[in-house]
Amino acid sequence: MICIQNLSLSFGDKVLFDRLTWTITEKSRIGLVGDNGTGKTTLFRTLLGEIDHYDGTVQLPKNRTIGYLPQDIVSLEPVTMFTYLKKQSGIDRLERDLAAQEAAIAQADPKEAAYPALLRAYEETLARFQSRDGYAFEARARQICRGFGFGPDDFDKDCTTFSGGWKMRILLAALLLARPDILLLDEPTNHLDTESMEWLESYLRDYPGTMIAIAHDRYFLDKLAGQIVELAQGRITAYAGNFSAYLTEKERRLDALRKEMALQRAEIKRTEAFIERFRFKATKARQVQSRIRQLEKFSPVQAAAHEKTVRIQFPAGPQSGREVVTARDLAHRYGRNEVLREVGFTVRRGDRLALVGVNGSGKSTLSRLLAGIEAPAAGEIRYGVHVRMAFFSQDGSANLDPARTVWEEVQAVSSQDDDQRKRNLLGAFLFSGDDIYKPVRVLSGGEKSRLALLKILLTETNLLILDEPTNHLDLKTKEIFQEALLGYAGTLVIVSHDRFFLDRLANRVIELREGRAQEYNGNYSYFIEKRREAEDGAAVPGAAAVNG
Repeated sequence: MICIQNLSLSFGDKVLFDRLTWTITEKSRIGLVGDNGTGKTTLFRTLLGEIDHYDGTVQLPKNRTIGYLPQDIVSLEPVTMFTYLKKQSGIDRLERDLAAQEAAIAQADPKEAAYPALLRAYEETLARFQSRDGYAFEARARQICRGFGFGPDDFDKDCTTFSGGWKMRILLAALLLARPDILLLDEPTNHLDTESMEWLESYLRDYPGTMIAIAHDRYFLDKLAGQIVELAQGRITAYAGNFSAYLTEKERRLDALRKEMALQRAEIKRTEAFIERFRFKATKARQVQSRIRQLEKFSPVQAAAHEKTVRIQFPAGPQSGREVVTARDLAHRYGRNEVLREVGFTVRRGDRLALVGVNGSGKSTLSRLLAGIEAPAAGEIRYGVHVRMAFFSQDGSANLDPARTVWEEVQAVSSQDDDQRKRNLLGAFLFSGDDIYKPVRVLSGGEKSRLALLKILLTETNLLILDEPTNHLDLKTKEIFQEALLGYAGTLVIVSHDRFFLDRLANRVIELREGRAQEYNGNYSYFIEKRREAEDGAAVPGAAAVNG
């Protein structure tokens, strides 16, 4: 269906693609993975024709439509959401074409020679309109937008009044309504809450076309991908199955290559020893020459560079009291918008508490209240004894000095580690080479967030409150961060839309819904199970209201 042959592309000295070859069959479900900077988004842009200064060939099927969801937040037209959806999906144009053709037919004389052609053109347009479920468009649009968390009144709102994350949902809704033959999704879950993610996964499971997704969400890739394609060192390697199967198969292949490398090295060593031993012995001259030729013919077996796993161990902080932080009768509002009301709970030493809920339910607000960044409109927050807290916000830049370099920021909190370990830690958080000497003021938002997160990991604490800490991490860095948190001896309060991350870390979940809190004594999977039981009308013994 899509055929890429010997694709090579460079930007300056950086080689992104090196004779990359890839065939994508119709109706494939592909997860495209790779470290940050390997060229995943660039590969999408090449398929879209936005980049054409490459060597090799890219063949796309004729009469197939491609839909693309970019990673970066886009600007939308100043029209209502419904108008935008109709225009972007192509339904608006088909409706105009039908109206124009109907008017032309009404004015034409059936006896004219051109009349049959008018009818045929109308029938073709009507067939396209019907194939796109044009008559059911509004119902479909409302269903999809409801799945993404929009309310009935949002249809008539101006697109420009929505925040960046909601604009991306509008763009994704328009894309699904257009029903392209090929979907290219670049981080589709970035701006979705967990409920919207689950709805999207359910929708895409039955999508009739081809889907290729760049994603750092393991749950998403496990549920939808039938093949994982890894982009590394300018080329791709395909693995059958979902993301979990990819991890297993990749490790198996690496083990096999390592064993083959070890055998080859041993054989080379034996051959070199024979040559060295009998090099000057006339009776062995023929055998020595044969071994030299044999050595020259060896084709080196090379496994992918096996990077050392960087492990982060938190500095030991003091032990806090048993009750770390207590919230009592919390209420908070922004203007007329009441975000929280009568919320109360206690976080105890060793808890790993996840705060979950749809976007706008108050998760970030509650995290800021617990961290003391904001004061509640009503109620109180009390801290236990010997609590030493660090807070990570989605912005991340509040705790950085713009006048310092990246290196100086790490030096300021990590005096005990040697320089090489600091460089390894910075590399794990995607700062390498001269990047570490950049002033903080010139860093991107994502770079500032990663640096702020690394600083927290190097600080002595016994309470971490983290608001969306994984947003700017690739899969490898996320794994390093997750392992560090699993070894953390203190108490965690986490807001995250990464379900795999929450499932491994959390032992308590508090769901915020319509200003109130419901507690579940288990991990994320346990919470989902109990929530579904509640939706089905069953009793939920593992859930308890924590309001008041």
